[in-house]
Amino acid sequence: MCLVSLNRMRHWLLPIAVLLWLSAAACSHSSRAPTDGGTGSDPSTEPGDAGQTDAGTPPPGASVQVPVSVPEGLRDAPFDSPRTLTVPPGFAISVFARVPEARFLTVAPNGDVLVSQPDQGTVKLVRPRTGQPPEVFDWATGLSRPHDIVFHTREDTTWVYVSETDRVTRSPWQAGETQRHDAAVLVSGLPDASLPELQGKYGHELKNIAVDSTGRLYVSIASTCNACLSDTQSTPVRASIYRYGPEGGTGQLFARGLRNAEGLAFVPGTDTLWVTVNARDNIPYPYDDGTGKYGKVIPEYVDNHPPEGLTRVREGGNYGWPFCNPNPDTPSGLEQMPFDRDYDFNRDGSVDCGGMDRFDQGIQAHSAPLGMLFLNGTAFPEPYTPGVVVAYHGSWNRTQRTGYKVTYFPWDAAAGQPTREIDLVSGWVSADGKSVWGRPVDVAVTADGALLISDDYAGALYLLRKQ
Repeated sequence: MCLVSLNRMRHWLLPIAVLLWLSAAACSHSSRAPTDGGTGSDPSTEPGDAGQTDAGTPPPGASVQVPVSVPEGLRDAPFDSPRTLTVPPGFAISVFARVPEARFLTVAPNGDVLVSQPDQGTVKLVRPRTGQPPEVFDWATGLSRPHDIVFHTREDTTWVYVSETDRVTRSPWQAGETQRHDAAVLVSGLPDASLPELQGKYGHELKNIAVDSTGRLYVSIASTCNACLSDTQSTPVRASIYRYGPEGGTGQLFARGLRNAEGLAFVPGTDTLWVTVNARDNIPYPYDDGTGKYGKVIPEYVDNHPPEGLTRVREGGNYGWPFCNPNPDTPSGLEQMPFDRDYDFNRDGSVDCGGMDRFDQGIQAHSAPLGMLFLNGTAFPEPYTPGVVVAYHGSWNRTQRTGYKVTYFPWDAAAGQPTREIDLVSGWVSADGKSVWGRPVDVAVTADGALLISDDYAGALYLLRKQ
């Protein structure tokens, strides 16, 4: 949804219940599954689980409530009272460090952790210490809302890339450094809130990045708005991904129609790009079906439409925004969803939704998926590898909160697809949905196999570890 959106609550705990529900949902929705903006009855129930075609037995999901272990010296709010989270059997979770407004993170080759703080213009370096809380340094300061951080080794040099609102910089990494050195601008002139026509308003100004095997840089230039035409006509095109050469230069439009692409990552060993996508908010009811809802913002419809996305991105692809919205109310559920015409911008069908690229995998609407990580090749324990981990920041405008968790998708290597969605860590939102004490942002794996999770609401970094 927006920069601070959230994750879906999972209501189906037993596999048999999932199968029965999906069967019923397929029957009830089969007669109202318009793919290009036709009519349909009110699909107001929450869509089913994400994975419907996975093979084999998935690894255990979050089912055991455990205390969050907090070292002395790190027990400021919200850890001034006991906290619990739900994790898979045999796992424990602890607070590793306190970093206010911690957003995207990465683990350096020597085990240091870099964490962005956009609103403070800072990137922190967090250095582990045995038996005591880590040291925290101001690795880079005075930046323009830094967000994503990526390491990439090329021609015997390890580089660290940092995205800011209007540029991407790169510097050589030296193990043991506590301050950045020799940073050079690789890409400049990216659109931000300083653009005259925006008058200081840019809804998704923060940038996310990835670097492929040849050193080419991919930059997500997200939308300025919830839904608008101006971003599709701007230069550069917004709600898009641009690709730059290894030394920067002029960017080329790689893909468009991605309202807010976060968590850019390549399938390990390939240059196949995957992203998470935050879809639009307050979508008008798109079906002229005689119910009187056509063109109105109906909360029970908005709650589950349109779904967010977890999808590969191809060169030249168009993923629909703002003209076409994925429809989860068909027998395929959240997989390869067809599109409905957007009421605001495409009610007459002048844009062909049938020609848009479908999301490979849908995610519950308003979950706000942010950081994404392929576990393939990491030290995270089996049987979770291969798989994909996604941090859901959570909903801000759903009648019942959703999100606030970290989920896991087993990976079908033969198909190159995620399968069933499983909660990995949950519990940052209360059972009644009335209060929240944490909001996951990003994930990484340490050299010893722990999952590192950032939380910009609690100002914390967690370690999820197999005991």
